[in-house]
Amino acid sequence: MRVNDILQWVGALFIIAGHVLNAMGADGYNIAAFTVGTVAFMAWAIRVANKPQTLVNVVAITVCVVGLFRVYG
Repeated sequence: MRVNDILQWVGALFIIAGHVLNAMGADGYNIAAFTVGTVAFMAWAIRVANKPQTLVNVVAITVCVVGLFRVYG
């Protein structure tokens, strides 16, 4: 399996986990899962030079950091 495939699968699994945790009301854990998934997708987007997806991930990580600070800060 190639690195790009692994990054996409890790991203997908953590984003799914974030949605499941969100539905369960697990504040904090859901944001952490979304952050890991977004970092994986951003690494992939940088590797394949997908600028629009990189921008989306930068914004998503910023929102996640604000959310993590709100919950744990």
